[in-house]
Amino acid sequence: MKKTHLLFVLLLTSFYGFAQEKQDASVAFDEKQNELKLNMTNVIIFKFLDITYEKALNEESGVGVSVLYNFSDDNDQGLDEYRKFSITPYYRHYFSKKYAEGFFVEGFTMLHTGEENNNIYILYDDSDPSLGGDFKDENYTDLAIGLSTGFKAVSKRGFVAEVYLGIGRDLLGNSDIEVVGRGGISLGYRF
Repeated sequence: MKKTHLLFVLLLTSFYGFAQEKQDASVAFDEKQNELKLNMTNVIIFKFLDITYEKALNEESGVGVSVLYNFSDDNDQGLDEYRKFSITPYYRHYFSKKYAEGFFVEGFTMLHTGEENNNIYILYDDSDPSLGGDFKDENYTDLAIGLSTGFKAVSKRGFVAEVYLGIGRDLLGNSDIEVVGRGGISLGYRF
């Protein structure tokens, strides 16, 4: 009789352990994994539309892509004034017990295009410089690689707020810009 009770208790605890393990795995699977975010700093300060999509791979990592478009024709905006378009894929690693949030470090690549003023004076008539001319703007495309760090918070209802800052180095040397920046305050939604 004691052996039967002992066997019964062992079976119950085994089933309870398997059920608990399966339930814990399903919690991680049921987490919302997709995010859409808008970089509010770029919209307000630079007139850039900077939209990001991120997919959480698991509780401590995610991949995403940001697309930036410059709506301004003004080349006197201070930082990052010449960038017209960029696409930035990235990988993030989170250092928190919460699912894909908290402090993070990311590695990114950035393919960006723009125009820069090389202060080259183009004369309309080479034989008579008094006829005037124009400064020539040149278009460029370059590829940068870099690192960023930041912090992301997610509410119970899926509202996302993040602050991040990063720097990268251009690899192709197609422009006079050697360093690119990445950062801001983004707001979005996790679904």
